[in-house]
Amino acid sequence: MRQVCGEVTAMAFKEVWCALALGFLLPFSCAHTDFFTSIGHMTDLINTEKDLVVSLKDYIKAEESKLEQIKKWAEKLDQLTDTATKDPEGFLGHPVNAFKLMKRLNTEWGELESLVLKDMSDGFISNMTIQRQFFPNDEDQTGAAKALLRLQDTYNLDTDTLSRGNLPGVKHKSFLTAEDCFELGKIAYTEADYYHTELWMEQALKQLDEGEVSSADKVYILDYLSYAVYQQGDLAKAMALTRRLLELDPEHQRANGNMKYFEYIMSKEKEANKSSTDSEEQQEKETEVKKKDYLPERRKYEMLCRGEGLKMTPRRQKRLFCRYYDGNRNPRYILGPVKQEDEWDKPRIVRFLDIISDEEIETVKELAKPRLSRATVHDPETGKLTTAHYRVSKSAWLSGYESPVVSRINTRIQDLTGLDVSTAEELQVANYGVGGQYEPHFDFGRVANYGVGGQYEPHFDFARASKELEGS
Repeated sequence: MRQVCGEVTAMAFKEVWCALALGFLLPFSCAHTDFFTSIGHMTDLINTEKDLVVSLKDYIKAEESKLEQIKKWAEKLDQLTDTATKDPEGFLGHPVNAFKLMKRLNTEWGELESLVLKDMSDGFISNMTIQRQFFPNDEDQTGAAKALLRLQDTYNLDTDTLSRGNLPGVKHKSFLTAEDCFELGKIAYTEADYYHTELWMEQALKQLDEGEVSSADKVYILDYLSYAVYQQGDLAKAMALTRRLLELDPEHQRANGNMKYFEYIMSKEKEANKSSTDSEEQQEKETEVKKKDYLPERRKYEMLCRGEGLKMTPRRQKRLFCRYYDGNRNPRYILGPVKQEDEWDKPRIVRFLDIISDEEIETVKELAKPRLSRATVHDPETGKLTTAHYRVSKSAWLSGYESPVVSRINTRIQDLTGLDVSTAEELQVANYGVGGQYEPHFDFGRVANYGVGGQYEPHFDFARASKELEGS
Protein backbone atom coordinates (compact mmCIF):
# COMPACT_ATOMS: atom_id res chain seq x y z
CA MET A 1 0.00 0.00 0.00
CA ARG A 2 1.40 3.38 -0.96
CA GLN A 3 0.12 6.63 0.39
CA VAL A 4 0.76 10.33 -0.12
CA CYS A 5 0.12 12.17 3.13
CA GLY A 6 0.20 15.89 3.88
CA GLU A 7 0.98 17.83 7.02
CA VAL A 8 -0.32 16.49 10.29
CA THR A 9 -0.81 18.41 13.51
CA ALA A 10 -0.87 16.38 16.70
CA MET A 11 0.05 16.37 20.32
CA ALA A 12 3.14 14.19 20.53
CA PHE A 13 6.23 15.52 22.26
CA LYS A 14 8.54 14.10 19.60
CA GLU A 15 8.24 12.72 16.09
CA VAL A 16 6.78 9.21 16.00
CA TRP A 17 4.92 7.09 13.50
CA CYS A 18 1.29 6.52 14.38
CA ALA A 19 -2.14 6.21 12.78
CA LEU A 20 -3.81 8.68 15.14
CA ALA A 21 -3.57 12.16 13.60
CA LEU A 22 -5.25 15.45 13.06
CA GLY A 23 -4.95 15.43 9.28
CA PHE A 24 -3.63 17.67 6.53
CA LEU A 25 -5.10 20.52 4.56
CA LEU A 26 -6.86 20.20 1.24
CA PRO A 27 -9.09 22.85 -0.36
CA PHE A 28 -12.57 21.45 -0.83
CA SER A 29 -16.11 22.39 -1.77
CA CYS A 30 -19.11 20.08 -1.76
CA ALA A 31 -22.25 19.26 0.16
CA HIS A 32 -22.10 17.57 3.54
CA THR A 33 -20.18 14.33 3.59
CA ASP A 34 -18.78 13.26 6.99
CA PHE A 35 -16.82 16.44 7.64
CA PHE A 36 -15.33 15.15 10.89
CA THR A 37 -13.44 12.39 9.06
CA SER A 38 -11.33 14.78 6.98
CA ILE A 39 -9.45 17.92 7.99
CA GLY A 40 -9.24 18.74 4.29
CA HIS A 41 -13.01 18.94 4.07
CA MET A 42 -13.31 20.74 7.39
CA THR A 43 -11.10 23.59 6.14
CA ASP A 44 -13.88 24.55 3.74
CA LEU A 45 -16.11 25.15 6.75
CA ILE A 46 -13.69 27.86 7.89
CA ASN A 47 -14.33 29.72 4.63
CA THR A 48 -18.06 29.13 4.95
CA GLU A 49 -18.11 30.61 8.44
CA LYS A 50 -15.98 33.57 7.32
CA ASP A 51 -18.46 34.26 4.53
CA LEU A 52 -21.32 34.16 7.02
CA VAL A 53 -19.51 36.61 9.31
CA VAL A 54 -19.04 39.04 6.40
CA SER A 55 -22.73 38.67 5.54
CA LEU A 56 -23.71 39.23 9.18
CA LYS A 57 -21.59 42.38 9.39
CA ASP A 58 -23.24 43.68 6.21
CA TYR A 59 -26.61 43.08 7.83
CA ILE A 60 -25.52 44.92 10.99
CA LYS A 61 -24.36 47.89 8.88
CA ALA A 62 -27.71 47.94 7.07
CA GLU A 63 -29.60 47.89 10.38
CA GLU A 64 -27.35 50.62 11.80
CA SER A 65 -27.93 52.77 8.70
CA LYS A 66 -31.66 52.23 9.01
CA LEU A 67 -31.64 53.13 12.70
CA GLU A 68 -29.52 56.20 11.98
CA GLN A 69 -32.13 57.47 9.50
CA ILE A 70 -34.92 56.85 12.02
CA LYS A 71 -32.88 58.54 14.76
CA LYS A 72 -32.33 61.69 12.64
CA TRP A 73 -36.03 61.82 11.83
CA ALA A 74 -36.96 61.47 15.51
CA GLU A 75 -34.51 64.23 16.58
CA LYS A 76 -35.82 66.61 13.92
CA LEU A 77 -39.45 66.00 14.81
CA ASP A 78 -38.72 66.16 18.54
CA GLN A 79 -37.40 69.71 18.19
CA LEU A 80 -40.21 70.74 15.83
CA THR A 81 -43.04 69.37 17.99
CA ASP A 82 -41.55 71.00 21.12
CA THR A 83 -41.80 74.36 19.43
CA ALA A 84 -45.25 73.70 17.98
CA THR A 85 -46.85 72.48 21.21
CA LYS A 86 -45.81 75.61 23.13
CA ASP A 87 -47.91 77.85 20.84
CA PRO A 88 -50.04 75.71 18.52
CA GLU A 89 -52.14 78.57 17.08
CA GLY A 90 -49.15 80.82 16.56
CA PHE A 91 -47.22 77.96 14.94
CA LEU A 92 -50.06 77.16 12.53
CA GLY A 93 -50.54 80.88 11.85
CA HIS A 94 -47.70 80.47 9.42
CA PRO A 95 -49.20 78.83 6.30
CA VAL A 96 -45.97 76.96 5.48
CA ASN A 97 -46.08 75.24 8.88
CA ALA A 98 -49.70 74.25 8.29
CA PHE A 99 -48.86 72.80 4.86
CA LYS A 100 -45.83 70.89 6.15
CA LEU A 101 -47.87 69.41 9.02
CA MET A 102 -50.41 68.05 6.53
CA LYS A 103 -47.61 66.72 4.34
CA ARG A 104 -45.78 65.03 7.20
CA LEU A 105 -48.81 63.24 8.58
CA ASN A 106 -50.19 62.29 5.18
CA THR A 107 -46.97 61.26 3.45
CA GLU A 108 -43.78 61.34 5.47
CA TRP A 109 -44.93 59.37 8.48
CA GLY A 110 -46.09 56.67 6.09
CA GLU A 111 -42.64 56.60 4.53
CA LEU A 112 -41.10 56.33 7.97
CA GLU A 113 -43.43 53.44 8.77
CA SER A 114 -42.27 51.65 5.62
CA LEU A 115 -38.64 52.21 6.65
CA VAL A 116 -39.27 50.81 10.13
CA LEU A 117 -41.01 47.76 8.66
CA LYS A 118 -38.32 47.17 6.05
CA ASP A 119 -36.56 43.85 6.69
CA MET A 120 -32.82 44.37 6.34
CA SER A 121 -32.04 40.70 6.99
CA ASP A 122 -33.04 39.36 3.57
CA GLY A 123 -29.47 39.19 2.28
CA PHE A 124 -28.14 37.51 5.40
CA ILE A 125 -31.02 35.00 5.59
CA SER A 126 -30.63 34.16 1.90
CA ASN A 127 -26.92 33.50 2.41
CA MET A 128 -27.64 31.38 5.48
CA THR A 129 -30.14 29.32 3.49
CA ILE A 130 -27.59 28.69 0.74
CA GLN A 131 -24.73 27.90 3.12
CA ARG A 132 -26.76 25.69 5.44
CA GLN A 133 -26.64 22.82 2.96
CA PHE A 134 -22.87 22.72 3.55
CA PHE A 135 -23.15 22.72 7.36
CA PRO A 136 -22.05 19.75 9.46
CA ASN A 137 -24.76 17.75 11.20
CA ASP A 138 -25.21 15.99 14.53
CA GLU A 139 -23.07 13.07 13.35
CA ASP A 140 -20.19 15.45 12.66
CA GLN A 141 -20.50 17.11 16.06
CA THR A 142 -20.58 13.73 17.77
CA GLY A 143 -17.64 12.51 15.67
CA ALA A 144 -15.57 15.58 16.59
CA ALA A 145 -16.43 15.10 20.27
CA LYS A 146 -15.39 11.45 20.18
CA ALA A 147 -12.15 12.53 18.53
CA LEU A 148 -11.35 14.78 21.50
CA LEU A 149 -12.01 11.91 23.88
CA ARG A 150 -9.83 9.61 21.77
CA LEU A 151 -6.97 12.11 21.75
CA GLN A 152 -7.39 12.56 25.49
CA ASP A 153 -6.95 8.83 26.09
CA THR A 154 -4.17 8.28 23.57
CA TYR A 155 -1.98 11.10 24.84
CA ASN A 156 -2.95 10.78 28.51
CA LEU A 157 -4.31 14.33 28.67
CA ASP A 158 -6.27 15.37 31.73
CA THR A 159 -9.53 17.24 31.18
CA ASP A 160 -8.24 20.51 32.63
CA THR A 161 -5.26 20.56 30.25
CA LEU A 162 -7.50 19.87 27.29
CA SER A 163 -10.11 22.37 28.42
CA ARG A 164 -7.55 25.14 28.94
CA GLY A 165 -6.02 24.44 25.55
CA ASN A 166 -2.54 23.87 27.00
CA LEU A 167 -1.52 21.39 24.34
CA PRO A 168 2.02 20.97 23.01
CA GLY A 169 2.56 21.39 19.30
CA VAL A 170 -0.47 23.57 18.54
CA LYS A 171 -0.32 27.00 16.89
CA HIS A 172 -3.68 28.50 17.80
CA LYS A 173 -4.60 28.04 21.45
CA SER A 174 -8.28 27.57 22.18
CA PHE A 175 -10.22 26.66 25.30
CA LEU A 176 -13.45 24.88 26.19
CA THR A 177 -16.20 26.66 28.10
CA ALA A 178 -18.18 24.97 30.84
CA GLU A 179 -20.99 24.55 28.31
CA ASP A 180 -18.57 22.86 25.89
CA CYS A 181 -17.44 20.47 28.63
CA PHE A 182 -21.07 19.74 29.46
CA GLU A 183 -21.78 18.91 25.80
CA LEU A 184 -18.80 16.55 25.66
CA GLY A 185 -20.06 14.84 28.80
CA LYS A 186 -23.54 14.46 27.31
CA ILE A 187 -22.19 12.90 24.13
CA ALA A 188 -20.17 10.43 26.18
CA TYR A 189 -23.31 9.72 28.23
CA THR A 190 -25.37 8.90 25.12
CA GLU A 191 -22.69 6.37 24.20
CA ALA A 192 -22.92 4.84 27.71
CA ASP A 193 -19.32 5.97 28.19
CA TYR A 194 -19.65 6.82 31.88
CA TYR A 195 -15.91 7.12 32.38
CA HIS A 196 -15.66 10.14 30.09
CA THR A 197 -19.05 11.41 31.22
CA GLU A 198 -17.65 11.72 34.74
CA LEU A 199 -14.44 13.40 33.58
CA TRP A 200 -16.16 16.10 31.52
CA MET A 201 -19.10 16.75 33.82
CA GLU A 202 -16.62 17.25 36.65
CA GLN A 203 -14.64 19.68 34.48
CA ALA A 204 -17.80 21.63 33.65
CA LEU A 205 -18.70 21.78 37.35
CA LYS A 206 -15.18 22.86 38.27
CA GLN A 207 -15.22 25.76 35.82
CA LEU A 208 -18.62 26.91 37.09
CA ASP A 209 -17.40 26.68 40.71
CA GLU A 210 -14.45 28.87 39.71
CA GLY A 211 -16.89 31.58 38.66
CA GLU A 212 -17.19 31.11 34.91
CA VAL A 213 -20.35 32.73 33.56
CA SER A 214 -22.18 30.15 31.49
CA SER A 215 -25.59 28.97 30.36
CA ALA A 216 -24.70 25.51 31.70
CA ASP A 217 -26.80 24.60 34.75
CA LYS A 218 -25.15 22.96 37.78
CA VAL A 219 -28.33 20.99 38.47
CA TYR A 220 -28.23 19.31 35.06
CA ILE A 221 -24.49 18.68 35.35
CA LEU A 222 -24.84 17.08 38.79
CA ASP A 223 -27.74 14.96 37.53
CA TYR A 224 -25.59 13.45 34.75
CA LEU A 225 -22.51 13.26 36.95
CA SER A 226 -24.11 11.44 39.86
CA TYR A 227 -25.59 8.79 37.58
CA ALA A 228 -22.30 8.30 35.69
CA VAL A 229 -20.44 7.87 38.97
CA TYR A 230 -23.05 5.39 40.22
CA GLN A 231 -22.74 3.37 37.00
CA GLN A 232 -19.03 3.01 37.71
CA GLY A 233 -19.68 1.63 41.16
CA ASP A 234 -18.79 4.60 43.40
CA LEU A 235 -21.97 4.74 45.44
CA ALA A 236 -20.62 7.05 48.15
CA LYS A 237 -19.57 9.69 45.62
CA ALA A 238 -22.89 9.35 43.78
CA MET A 239 -24.73 10.05 47.03
CA ALA A 240 -22.54 13.07 47.81
CA LEU A 241 -23.19 14.53 44.35
CA THR A 242 -26.92 13.87 44.67
CA ARG A 243 -26.98 15.68 48.03
CA ARG A 244 -25.30 18.68 46.41
CA LEU A 245 -27.90 18.59 43.62
CA LEU A 246 -30.73 18.59 46.19
CA GLU A 247 -29.20 21.57 47.95
CA LEU A 248 -29.63 23.49 44.69
CA ASP A 249 -33.03 22.02 43.84
CA PRO A 250 -34.73 20.32 46.83
CA GLU A 251 -37.77 19.41 44.71
CA HIS A 252 -35.81 17.59 42.01
CA GLN A 253 -37.90 14.46 41.53
CA ARG A 254 -35.30 12.15 40.05
CA ALA A 255 -32.62 13.18 42.56
CA ASN A 256 -34.95 12.52 45.49
CA GLY A 257 -35.80 9.12 44.04
CA ASN A 258 -32.14 8.32 43.43
CA MET A 259 -31.16 9.31 46.95
CA LYS A 260 -33.68 6.91 48.45
CA TYR A 261 -32.43 4.15 46.18
CA PHE A 262 -28.77 4.90 46.97
CA GLU A 263 -29.47 4.85 50.70
CA TYR A 264 -31.21 1.51 50.31
CA ILE A 265 -28.29 0.02 48.37
CA MET A 266 -25.81 1.45 50.89
CA SER A 267 -27.63 -0.16 53.80
CA LYS A 268 -27.64 -3.51 52.02
CA GLU A 269 -23.90 -3.24 51.35
CA LYS A 270 -23.18 -2.42 54.96
CA GLU A 271 -25.16 -5.46 56.03
CA ALA A 272 -23.03 -7.59 53.74
CA ASN A 273 -19.85 -5.89 55.02
CA LYS A 274 -19.08 -4.55 51.57
CA SER A 275 -17.28 -1.31 51.00
CA SER A 276 -17.63 0.85 47.90
CA THR A 277 -14.83 3.21 48.98
CA ASP A 278 -11.84 0.90 48.62
CA SER A 279 -9.42 2.86 46.46
CA GLU A 280 -7.81 -0.17 44.78
CA GLU A 281 -11.17 -1.70 43.96
CA GLN A 282 -12.43 1.58 42.57
CA GLN A 283 -9.30 2.05 40.47
CA GLU A 284 -9.80 -1.42 38.99
CA LYS A 285 -13.42 -0.58 38.19
CA GLU A 286 -12.46 2.66 36.47
CA THR A 287 -9.79 0.87 34.45
CA GLU A 288 -12.29 -1.81 33.51
CA VAL A 289 -14.82 0.80 32.37
CA LYS A 290 -12.23 2.66 30.35
CA LYS A 291 -10.68 -0.43 28.82
CA LYS A 292 -13.77 -2.57 28.22
CA ASP A 293 -13.35 -2.33 24.45
CA TYR A 294 -9.57 -2.37 24.53
CA LEU A 295 -7.59 -4.28 21.92
CA PRO A 296 -4.49 -6.06 23.26
CA GLU A 297 -2.36 -4.17 20.72
CA ARG A 298 -3.79 -0.76 21.56
CA ARG A 299 -1.55 -0.17 24.57
CA LYS A 300 1.55 -0.42 22.39
CA TYR A 301 -0.20 1.55 19.67
CA GLU A 302 -0.96 4.43 22.02
CA MET A 303 2.55 4.29 23.48
CA LEU A 304 3.96 4.72 19.97
CA CYS A 305 1.69 7.73 19.48
CA ARG A 306 3.15 9.28 22.63
CA GLY A 307 6.70 8.49 21.57
CA GLU A 308 7.02 5.84 24.27
CA GLY A 309 7.78 2.89 22.01
CA LEU A 310 10.76 0.59 22.04
CA LYS A 311 14.05 2.37 22.65
CA MET A 312 17.18 1.39 20.78
CA THR A 313 20.38 0.89 22.75
CA PRO A 314 23.25 3.32 22.12
CA ARG A 315 25.25 0.50 20.57
CA ARG A 316 22.53 -0.21 18.04
CA GLN A 317 22.00 3.49 17.38
CA LYS A 318 25.65 3.84 16.36
CA ARG A 319 24.95 1.46 13.49
CA LEU A 320 22.32 3.76 11.98
CA PHE A 321 23.49 6.19 9.34
CA CYS A 322 22.35 8.82 6.85
CA ARG A 323 23.58 8.60 3.28
CA TYR A 324 23.04 9.63 -0.31
CA TYR A 325 21.47 6.74 -2.18
CA ASP A 326 21.60 6.16 -5.96
CA GLY A 327 19.10 3.30 -6.17
CA ASN A 328 21.78 0.66 -6.66
CA ARG A 329 23.45 2.60 -9.47
CA ASN A 330 20.16 3.55 -11.11
CA PRO A 331 20.99 5.87 -14.04
CA ARG A 332 18.44 8.41 -12.86
CA TYR A 333 20.15 8.87 -9.50
CA ILE A 334 23.87 8.40 -10.13
CA LEU A 335 24.37 12.16 -10.58
CA GLY A 336 21.53 13.19 -8.28
CA PRO A 337 21.26 10.70 -5.39
CA VAL A 338 18.52 11.04 -2.78
CA LYS A 339 18.77 11.29 0.99
CA GLN A 340 18.27 8.05 2.87
CA GLU A 341 18.15 7.65 6.64
CA ASP A 342 18.21 4.47 8.73
CA GLU A 343 15.27 4.35 11.14
CA TRP A 344 15.62 0.80 12.53
CA ASP A 345 18.03 -2.09 12.19
CA LYS A 346 16.00 -5.30 12.65
CA PRO A 347 13.84 -5.31 10.64
CA ARG A 348 15.62 -2.75 8.49
CA ILE A 349 13.55 0.38 8.04
CA VAL A 350 14.77 3.37 6.05
CA ARG A 351 13.32 6.79 5.34
CA PHE A 352 13.72 8.62 2.04
CA LEU A 353 13.80 12.40 2.39
CA ASP A 354 12.77 15.12 -0.05
CA ILE A 355 11.90 12.79 -2.91
CA ILE A 356 8.60 14.55 -3.68
CA SER A 357 8.59 18.30 -4.31
CA ASP A 358 6.10 20.75 -2.84
CA GLU A 359 4.70 21.35 -6.32
CA GLU A 360 4.14 17.62 -6.84
CA ILE A 361 2.44 17.35 -3.46
CA GLU A 362 0.06 20.18 -4.34
CA THR A 363 -0.74 18.53 -7.68
CA VAL A 364 -1.54 15.23 -5.97
CA LYS A 365 -3.78 17.02 -3.46
CA GLU A 366 -5.61 18.85 -6.23
CA LEU A 367 -6.19 15.60 -8.13
CA ALA A 368 -7.42 13.85 -5.00
CA LYS A 369 -9.63 16.67 -3.73
CA PRO A 370 -12.83 15.88 -5.67
CA ARG A 371 -12.51 12.15 -5.03
CA LEU A 372 -12.05 12.03 -1.28
CA SER A 373 -14.64 9.77 0.29
CA ARG A 374 -15.03 8.06 3.63
CA ALA A 375 -12.47 5.27 4.03
CA THR A 376 -13.99 1.82 4.37
CA VAL A 377 -13.07 -1.61 5.65
CA HIS A 378 -14.02 -5.07 4.45
CA ASP A 379 -16.82 -6.72 6.43
CA PRO A 380 -16.03 -10.47 6.50
CA GLU A 381 -19.64 -11.31 7.34
CA THR A 382 -21.36 -9.44 4.51
CA GLY A 383 -18.43 -9.35 2.08
CA LYS A 384 -19.11 -5.66 1.53
CA LEU A 385 -17.18 -2.47 2.20
CA THR A 386 -18.44 -0.45 5.14
CA THR A 387 -17.37 2.47 7.32
CA ALA A 388 -16.08 1.77 10.82
CA HIS A 389 -15.51 3.78 13.99
CA TYR A 390 -11.92 2.52 14.16
CA ARG A 391 -11.06 4.02 10.76
CA VAL A 392 -11.69 7.76 10.70
CA SER A 393 -10.39 9.22 7.45
CA LYS A 394 -11.12 9.81 3.78
CA SER A 395 -9.16 8.52 0.85
CA ALA A 396 -8.81 8.73 -2.91
CA TRP A 397 -6.99 6.64 -5.49
CA LEU A 398 -4.88 8.00 -8.36
CA SER A 399 -3.67 6.12 -11.43
CA GLY A 400 -0.39 6.80 -13.19
CA TYR A 401 -2.08 7.44 -16.54
CA GLU A 402 -4.10 10.32 -15.11
CA SER A 403 -1.19 12.66 -14.56
CA PRO A 404 2.52 12.74 -15.40
CA VAL A 405 3.14 13.73 -11.78
CA VAL A 406 1.55 10.52 -10.46
CA SER A 407 3.43 8.53 -13.08
CA ARG A 408 6.74 10.12 -12.02
CA ILE A 409 6.05 9.35 -8.37
CA ASN A 410 5.32 5.71 -9.23
CA THR A 411 8.53 5.45 -11.22
CA ARG A 412 10.49 7.07 -8.40
CA ILE A 413 9.11 4.58 -5.86
CA GLN A 414 10.05 1.70 -8.13
CA ASP A 415 13.56 3.01 -8.76
CA LEU A 416 14.37 3.66 -5.11
CA THR A 417 12.79 0.57 -3.54
CA GLY A 418 13.49 -1.94 -6.27
CA LEU A 419 9.84 -3.02 -6.17
CA ASP A 420 7.77 -3.50 -9.31
CA VAL A 421 4.78 -1.14 -9.07
CA SER A 422 3.15 -2.42 -12.27
CA THR A 423 1.04 -4.83 -10.20
CA ALA A 424 0.67 -2.58 -7.18
CA GLU A 425 -2.47 -0.76 -6.13
CA GLU A 426 -3.08 2.77 -7.28
CA LEU A 427 -1.54 5.64 -5.35
CA GLN A 428 -3.67 6.27 -2.26
CA VAL A 429 -4.13 9.74 -0.83
CA ALA A 430 -5.34 9.60 2.77
CA ASN A 431 -6.74 12.57 4.64
CA TYR A 432 -7.46 12.21 8.36
CA GLY A 433 -10.03 14.11 10.37
CA VAL A 434 -9.74 15.56 13.86
CA GLY A 435 -8.44 12.71 15.99
CA GLY A 436 -8.36 10.66 12.80
CA GLN A 437 -7.08 7.13 13.17
CA TYR A 438 -6.86 3.59 11.86
CA GLU A 439 -6.63 1.31 14.87
CA PRO A 440 -4.30 -1.73 14.91
CA HIS A 441 -5.70 -4.35 12.56
CA PHE A 442 -4.77 -7.40 10.52
CA ASP A 443 -3.80 -6.35 7.03
CA PHE A 444 -5.02 -9.50 5.32
CA GLY A 445 -8.30 -11.22 4.54
CA ARG A 446 -9.52 -14.42 6.12
CA VAL A 447 -10.53 -17.47 4.10
CA ALA A 448 -14.11 -18.43 4.78
CA ASN A 449 -15.25 -22.05 4.82
CA TYR A 450 -16.89 -22.24 1.44
CA GLY A 451 -16.87 -26.04 1.22
CA VAL A 452 -16.25 -27.97 -1.97
CA GLY A 453 -15.71 -25.67 -4.89
CA GLY A 454 -15.41 -22.73 -2.54
CA GLN A 455 -13.27 -19.75 -3.35
CA TYR A 456 -11.41 -16.93 -1.67
CA GLU A 457 -13.58 -13.86 -1.89
CA PRO A 458 -11.87 -10.78 -3.41
CA HIS A 459 -11.51 -7.90 -0.97
CA PHE A 460 -9.86 -4.53 -0.56
CA ASP A 461 -6.78 -4.74 1.60
CA PHE A 462 -6.16 -1.53 3.49
CA ALA A 463 -2.80 -0.94 5.11
CA ARG A 464 -2.41 0.87 8.37
CA ALA A 465 -2.45 4.57 7.60
CA SER A 466 0.62 5.79 9.44
CA LYS A 467 1.13 9.47 10.06
CA GLU A 468 4.16 11.36 11.23
CA LEU A 469 3.22 13.35 14.30
CA GLU A 470 4.94 16.66 14.83
CA GLY A 471 5.63 17.73 18.39
CA SER A 472 6.82 21.02 19.74
